[in-house]
Amino acid sequence: MSIGNWAWESDGGRGLEFVLATATPTERAVELLAWNSWYDRTGTLGLGHTVPIGEPWLPGSACDHWLISPPYPWGPELEVAHIEGTHVDFLWLVPITASERDFKAEHGQEQLEQRFEAAAIRFWDPQRVTVA
Repeated sequence: MSIGNWAWESDGGRGLEFVLATATPTERAVELLAWNSWYDRTGTLGLGHTVPIGEPWLPGSACDHWLISPPYPWGPELEVAHIEGTHVDFLWLVPITASERDFKAEHGQEQLEQRFEAAAIRFWDPQRVTVA
């Protein structure tokens, strides 16, 4: 989970933090969260966006994009916090493949999420197969 991203971007009393799940602790996750937080400084990231990472999120993975989604696996308790008078939304960085990104662009996020659910995807597994 990113920590403090909300403070950098807090404008109008709103900010974002990001959540990333991995099977085991890895410095790569910290690097990716820091990269994503820096990228977010452009003010262009938000719910439902897809972001190219430019390389596999973890070694050997076909996932080289993020889908920015509500943090469904952790329940609604992790979706919002209020810190120092700022409304903070927590968003999940879901590793996806380029073909999944293309599927989302053509069919919508809900259709992609239905495929994820039907396939019982383990999002933290870098070796997971694509659903598109």
